[in-house]
Formats: sequence, C-alpha cells, structure tokens
Amino acid sequence: MAKVVLTIVESKCRGGYLKKGDQFVVGDLCPPICHELWNQIYPSVYALQNGAMLDYGIGRAKCFEGVCPDEGRVKIHGEVVEDGEK
Repeated sequence: MAKVVLTIVESKCRGGYLKKGDQFVVGDLCPPICHELWNQIYPSVYALQNGAMLDYGIGRAKCFEGVCPDEGRVKIHGEVVEDGEK
C-alpha cells in the first residue's frame, strides 16, 4: 500500500488544531486531524493508497486538493510518496 503525504496549505482552523505547513504521512493509520476533514478527504487518500490516478486540473495525477467542510477553513494537499521519500 502506498503512503500519502498530507500537507496543510492554508489554515484558519476554528479549533487551532492545524497550522499551515503541517504534514502527516498516512500509511495504515489515520493521521491526527479532525474527523470532519478526514471524512472529506478519506476517499481520495484511500484511492491513492491503492494505485489510483485522480482528476487534477486538466489532467490526472497521484495527488488531490481538499477543503474542510467547515466553510473551507482548512485547505489540504495530498500526494503519493514513493518508498524512501518520507
């Protein structure tokens, strides 16, 4: 199973949990982020972990952009990392 790195691109997190630049490597466990954001991005993370290419701009790539369902207060970027990168 591939690993996915999640990077907080922008944050106005109401609870102050996530800061711009925070990174989490997702292997087989959920990262320590709020469940609302995790529920929003989990389908994309799961797809990437299992080899999918996702729509990204006008093409397809092994990455995605996501936003918090709480008025888009947090923006996140996820991408596959190859073995040895993280």
